[in-house]
Amino acid sequence: MSETAVSTGMNPDVDVKPPKQDSGRMKRIIKNRAIYMMILPGFLYFLIFKYIPMSGLVIAFQDYQAFLGVMNSPWVGFKHFERLFTEPMFFTILSNTLILFMMNLLFYFPVPIILALMLNEVRREVFKRFIQTMVYIPHFMSWVIIVSISFVMLSMDRGIINELLAMMGFEKINFLMSSDWFRPMYVLQVIWREAGWGTIIYLAAMAAIDPGLYEASRIDGASRFRQIWHITLPSIRSVIVVLLILKIGDVLELGFEHVYLLLNSMNREVAEIFDTYVYTAGLRQGQFSFSTAVGFFKSIIGLIMVMLANWLAKKAGEEGIY
Repeated sequence: MSETAVSTGMNPDVDVKPPKQDSGRMKRIIKNRAIYMMILPGFLYFLIFKYIPMSGLVIAFQDYQAFLGVMNSPWVGFKHFERLFTEPMFFTILSNTLILFMMNLLFYFPVPIILALMLNEVRREVFKRFIQTMVYIPHFMSWVIIVSISFVMLSMDRGIINELLAMMGFEKINFLMSSDWFRPMYVLQVIWREAGWGTIIYLAAMAAIDPGLYEASRIDGASRFRQIWHITLPSIRSVIVVLLILKIGDVLELGFEHVYLLLNSMNREVAEIFDTYVYTAGLRQGQFSFSTAVGFFKSIIGLIMVMLANWLAKKAGEEGIY
C-alpha cells in the first residue's frame, strides 16, 4: 500500500473519480437565475418566431397545397428555384435590389456614424438630449406615416417642394411617379427614419472610450478633428465593422412595406424588388411554395455574404462576429 493511501486512509484498489461538474454548473445557473430569466424572453422569441418556422422551408421543394398539408403535398425538388432563375424579371429584380442596397450602404450607413460623432462633440447636455430626441422620433413612426408625409411634401398639387420650385421659376417635378427620383427618394426616407436610431450603438461605444486619451491629446495640442480621427474612430472601429457585416447580410432584405408604398406603375421598372415580387407573384396568387423558395434564396445569399464579410474582416485584423 502506498504512503499516500496509508496517510489518507483510502483504499488503493478503489478508483478515485473527479468531482462531478454538473452540480457546479447547476449551482452557477441557480446563482445567476435572474440573468437567465432576463435572457429567457429573447430566447423564446427566436425559438418560436425564427427557428421553429424554419421547418416550413420544406414547402419550397414541394407543390404545397393547403388542403393536403406539408406531409402530403407532392415533392417537386428544385422546380420553384428553376422558375425563379428563369423568370424574365429575375435579373431586373436582382439589379434593382442590389442597386438600392448599395445606395443604402454608401449613403445611409455613414450617416449614423457622422451624426454620433457630431453629438459626441456637443458639450451642453440639454441641447444634446434635445437633438437626440428629435432625431430619434422618426424611428417610432411607421413607414405608412413616413411615406404619407413625403407624399404631402412632394405632390404636384400644392406640395411644399414643388411650390418652392415654382416660386423660384423652375418647373414642377413629379417625384412620386418618376422612375429617376424613386431611388434618391427611397434612400432619403431611410436616412430620415433610421439615422437617429442608428447613433445609439455608436454613442454607447464612444462613452466607453478612456477620457484620459482625450486629455493627453489636448496636452499635445491636438485639435478636435485630430482627436476624432486618431482616438474616437479607431476606438469604435470594431463596432463599425460588426454593424457593417450585419448590414451586408441584409443585401437582399430591403423591407417590403417601404418599397411597396412607393411602388406604382410608372416606377415599377426600377422599384420592383424581391419582397414586392414575392407579394405580387406569390402570395396574392396563393403560390406559397414559390414565395418560400424566393425567401430561401434570399436567406442563403445573406448567409454567404455575412460569412464572406466576416472572413474579410478577420483577414483585415478585425474580430468579426464569430
